[in-house]
Order: sequence, then C-alpha cells, then structure tokens
Amino acid sequence: MTQQPTDEQPGVAAAIIVHEGRVLMVRRRVSEGELSWQFPAGKVEPGERREAAAVRETREETGLTVEAVKLLGERVHPKTGRRMSYTACRILGGTAHIADAEELAELAWVAHGEIPEYVPYGLFEPVQDYLDGALSA
Repeated sequence: MTQQPTDEQPGVAAAIIVHEGRVLMVRRRVSEGELSWQFPAGKVEPGERREAAAVRETREETGLTVEAVKLLGERVHPKTGRRMSYTACRILGGTAHIADAEELAELAWVAHGEIPEYVPYGLFEPVQDYLDGALSA
C-alpha cells in the first residue's frame, strides 16, 4: 500500500542537473530500499519553496551553485512513499564533488543511455521526458 503524504510530512526536493550532455546523479551512503543512485535531493524545510530546497541541497551535497529553471513535476514516490518534487536546474558555478561525505558515497555524470544502469526501475515520466530532450540535444 502506498503511503499517502500528510501536511506534516516534509516533502523532498530533487535537482535535475544536466551539463555537457550528462545528468548528475549521487549515491547515498544509506540507500532507501531499492534507491541507490538518485538525483541530489533533500527535505524541504518549513517555509522553503521546493525549487529553493533543490538549489540548497545541491550546494550542500555536491558543492555546485545552481539555479532553478523549471519545476518538472511532483509525485508520491512509489518506492519510498515520500512526497517528491523535481526541479530542472542550471549550473552557475563550482565543480561537482562529494561535499557531504556523511551523506554521499559517490557521484557520477551519467549519459542518457546509461540511466537504466543507475535507475533500473525507471524515472518519473516528466523527468524522463525532460532528460530525453536535454540529453539528446
């Protein structure tokens, strides 16, 4: 049974960052079930906008300075039951690295054809549609 989000449950904001034909993915030290590789993401703080949380979490986890370009969509994640939002972001500065070694084990710039190796169960359709366009350009 899928857990329904509640107003008290903080949402999680993910950043979809495409650079030089690849998308940034991170592997957490502690996986959430089947989720091993995912996008930079974290909890939305009280009073924080989803897009701002995606930008903040990207900086905290990877050291990149990004700006939100477009909210791609929201859903209750089928694997975790958590409320998720996905924001396309553009890099403003920095070099991606593991900035939060307690949380992240590694990061990778993933080519379009490699995504199924990292996320074998597939991506949220609006995210996949965005990446299909952004990574094949």
